[in-house]
Amino acid sequence: MTGTLMPSPSRPAVDPRVIATRGHGFVIAATAFLTLVDLFAVQSVLPNLAIRYAVSPSEIAVAANACTLGMALASLATAIWGGGINRRFGITASLTLLALPTAALAIAPDLLVFTALRVIQGALMASAFTLMLAHLGEHFCPVSRPIAFAAFVTGNVLSNFIGRIVSANVADLYGIPITFLAFAGLNLAGAALVWHTVRHETGTGGEAEPAPAGAWRRHLAQPALRAAFLVGFLILFAFIGVFSFVNFVLSRPPISLSTMAIGWIYLVFLPALPTTLMMGRLIARFGARRSIQGMLLLALLGLPLLALADLRAMLGGLVLVAIGTFAAQAGATGFVSSAATEAKSTASGLYLASYFSGGIVGSWILGIVFDRMGWHACLIAIALALACAGLVTRQFAPRTASTA
Repeated sequence: MTGTLMPSPSRPAVDPRVIATRGHGFVIAATAFLTLVDLFAVQSVLPNLAIRYAVSPSEIAVAANACTLGMALASLATAIWGGGINRRFGITASLTLLALPTAALAIAPDLLVFTALRVIQGALMASAFTLMLAHLGEHFCPVSRPIAFAAFVTGNVLSNFIGRIVSANVADLYGIPITFLAFAGLNLAGAALVWHTVRHETGTGGEAEPAPAGAWRRHLAQPALRAAFLVGFLILFAFIGVFSFVNFVLSRPPISLSTMAIGWIYLVFLPALPTTLMMGRLIARFGARRSIQGMLLLALLGLPLLALADLRAMLGGLVLVAIGTFAAQAGATGFVSSAATEAKSTASGLYLASYFSGGIVGSWILGIVFDRMGWHACLIAIALALACAGLVTRQFAPRTASTA
């Protein structure tokens, strides 16, 4: 692209809506960051929490990742009733209320209460997340939509590694209770950002959506959308398995890292930022199917490195898994919005319900595998999930509507 916006006989003018999307990319990414910063932040302190509540790695992993159960249920609820919710009010209210269970985690007396609070956290995060995705789908054109979604998932990447680093360092310096209070403050900051940046509007801000039951049936009748829902499930299934249980591997001999050091390990997410931002352009050039398959293959290539008892090799493996899963998630999220020709909030809700269900199922199944058969068996199960996701993407059209 040249420095001029004037049309030429050989090349059409740059769509001004694309320029607007790029200009708002920082706000979109910051909103995603503050919406999801609580989601996986506790993973870097799972060994500490296991000691605090005197439970096994699989038990604390399921409890910590129980937020994905709340997210799955709330995503379904938002898919049913979200069409009539004002986006600005719904997102702001969800993030404001999110600060309450986050702060309460500081004084959770046992694992049952801890788990319940994580479920509530997940429900409120999912409400904000789903409504924001619907807002982006409604207010950006097909050409600029992949850029907006890439910025949103980039904020998700930021929340994943900064959240883990912050929780590990604060917990190491000041203890677990102060960690949760700090994250409650971030929840309130997210609510303030949305209130001041999301356009005030009457109703949903988009066209009236059809009845949810009918929209569900039509979405589930599309093979491409069904495949996208399953791909989302498998991506988080694999992601949860790697980044939950690797903490126990890193904290034990022969590597034996401290809590603070494990937190800094999550700088491995940093290389995923530029690749996630590029995902929209990759899809525009190669199509969703090939782009997502390539990223899933990259994640698969990282798993053998994680099987080695060497810190440098494991860091390389974590980098590849992070790049592949985050970019694949960005591609699948954008694909759903493009493939759904109606009721986009319902489609987003169904996708997110499937995606987050993969998190709780992965915590449960892979936790049992980790406890009973060890880390290497866990990696084999994760590899099978990623391979299945790659096969399922064959149901995607070679090129999506976003490349028209």
